[in-house]
Amino acid sequence: MAKVQLCNITVMDNPSPFLNPFQFEITFECIEELKEDLEWKMIYVGSAESEEYDQVLDSVYVGPIPEGKHMFVFQADPPNVSRIPENDALGVTVVLLTCSYRAQEFIRVGYFINNEYSDPELKENPPSPPQFDKVTRNILASEPRVTRFKINWEEPNAQESMAGNAEPIVADAQPQEQSGSAQVPSFSENSNSWATMECS
Repeated sequence: MAKVQLCNITVMDNPSPFLNPFQFEITFECIEELKEDLEWKMIYVGSAESEEYDQVLDSVYVGPIPEGKHMFVFQADPPNVSRIPENDALGVTVVLLTCSYRAQEFIRVGYFINNEYSDPELKENPPSPPQFDKVTRNILASEPRVTRFKINWEEPNAQESMAGNAEPIVADAQPQEQSGSAQVPSFSENSNSWATMECS
């Protein structure tokens, strides 16, 4: 059984200008003390075509962690716009939050993002190159996509054998259809489950 249960994530400052920092209030519960740190990462998917354009916006280490419920605000600067392909600057993309213990990822939460100009004239005739200071970022906070992975919480020596066999825990809920004609990027080949974030 996982020793860490994700209880809730609140998307803060949303919608917001594209160049504002990302802010997520994360609440999680440990069912017993963790002697080593949890590593949280925030990843911006720059293009649906290739992982080459993914950007790790920040990573933080939290711990050691006593038993009980904990909350912190994870804030990161926006992506480096020079690394985003011009054709992928606007429209739908994804931001990912991941958490690992002893270098083993055990949960991944993805949110769709819609980037667009707020000015109707710029919407109609988008400039080239994109003017990111005039783009609004809207995170679809009500539809997180959550994938959980089985990991070894106990013995460091068994990590290598577990790493190659990690499998997502598939939830009963089915993916929800996205409205609109924008292409929806995939999260990963294993991210095929939807779940509600609740503490058990």
